[in-house]
Formats: sequence, structure tokens, C-alpha cells
Amino acid sequence: MYVLGIVGPSDVGKTQLVESLVTRLRERGRVATVKHCNESPDIDTAGTDTDRHRGAGASSTYGLSDAGWFATGENRTLADTLDGLAPTHDYVLIEGVADAAIPTVVLGERDHAGETLATGENATAIDLEAVIESLESTEPYVTLESLVRRVKASPQADRAGAIATFTGRVRKKDSAEDAPTEFLEFETYEEIAQQRLTAIREELEAREGVYEVLMHHRTGVIESGADIVFVVVLAGHREEAFRTVEDGINRLKDEVPIFKKEVTTDEEFWVHTRV
Repeated sequence: MYVLGIVGPSDVGKTQLVESLVTRLRERGRVATVKHCNESPDIDTAGTDTDRHRGAGASSTYGLSDAGWFATGENRTLADTLDGLAPTHDYVLIEGVADAAIPTVVLGERDHAGETLATGENATAIDLEAVIESLESTEPYVTLESLVRRVKASPQADRAGAIATFTGRVRKKDSAEDAPTEFLEFETYEEIAQQRLTAIREELEAREGVYEVLMHHRTGVIESGADIVFVVVLAGHREEAFRTVEDGINRLKDEVPIFKKEVTTDEEFWVHTRV
């Protein structure tokens, strides 16, 4: 799933730009939108049943009708939202979230945390096709669930009796005495890394009883506790699936040029420079 932020002052046409991009992108896949609200949206007034549900202690409530649906709740982060959208959407446009480290279109002048894909005084100054082309060259937002959904859609899924997965995540510490890891930062030779990943996948998929292998390694800064790498295998039986998952992650770590910097509360260092 490709993620794009749109930020800027209130009078430069952010929503207009979102509408224009949705119109173009919906021809390529499923599109979701997320809008930052300064106050709670007026979708559920006091006295309704769902308001009473929340008052009783429900953390999330849903209202369903023939005309549509809505949801409300507390403590839902942008990452939570993206994780929920990734398995079923190809693009998500995020309006008004300037502090997210995501590819971003900047209207007017606005400080922001993500990579700038385009700038303009207002929505009409943005070249939509250029933005889409730049967006599709960025690293997509991938979750374990989105990869599992992809292998389930494989043309050979009807021959498969097993899906095995591996998830690698940022470990906070190896032992109680270690300084806690705050985050890891990953860099890679992108073209070479992609070539190696493709070669590994093809070799693993050539095995008897293995129908599809997906692997994804995130780059950039990844905080403690977050997911780093996924391997998903669709196979005829569990034996082939488990064996291929293990071989896949081992070969990814050994053969793909990905470099890791670790930042703890005490120090920071590139792991490959340590003896």
C-alpha cells in the first residue's frame, strides 16, 4: 500500500487535492483516505445508543446502517490505522498530519516530517501525474496481514494447505543488564537488494510443493518493538512451509545488502562494524 500525506494551511485546497488524487488513483486500485481532526467529529451525538456504549466503557463503537457506517474510539494511532488498511487497500491519502514520516505533498508553507514529493502554493499548482509517479517509486507500507492476503489470492492457493510466516521485530534488549535499544536504522543498496530478494524468492518457489514466497524488509528508522521483516510462504504442506520460511529469513539476512545501525540509551553504532 502506498502512503501519501497532504499538508498545508487551511486555505490552500488540501481536500480538493485529495479529491483529485482519489479520482486518478481509483483507476489503479482501492484508495482510502484519512483526515486529521482537531476536535472529535460530530458523528455520534449524546443520547444515542453508541454514546451510551462508550459511556459504559467500550473502547470502540460501530454504527451500521443500510446507508453506511461509522466508528469511534480512543487511542487509535496513525500506525494502527495504516495497519488496518494495508491488507485491503493499494493507496491511502492522509490529510493534515504533518508530523508523520511519510511521503508528502506540501501546499503553501508547512513544516513536516516526511519526504517531500511535491510543493505548490495551492492544490491547482500540483502536477497530479508527477505526484503519482513519485509516490509509486517510494517504499510501500507492508504488514504481515497484507502479505498473507496476497498469498491467499494466489492462483495456486487451492493446492496449498499451509501458510507459514516469520516476523522479525526490534528487540529492546538481549538481557536485563543491557542498555535499552531506542531504535534501529536500516540502509540498503536498493537495486542490488531487490535483485537478491527476487533471486532468493525464485529459488525458493522452485522447490517441490512451494507455491509462493513473499519477503519484505523495512528500511529507515524503526523504533523498539516495531516489526522489521516479514517472510510468508504458501505451500502444499506444513513441512515445506516451515522449512522454506526458515531458509528464506536466513538467506535474506546472509545475502541481501542491508546495513543496521543500533541506537541505545548509551550509544549508537553500525552493527557490521562491530567485531
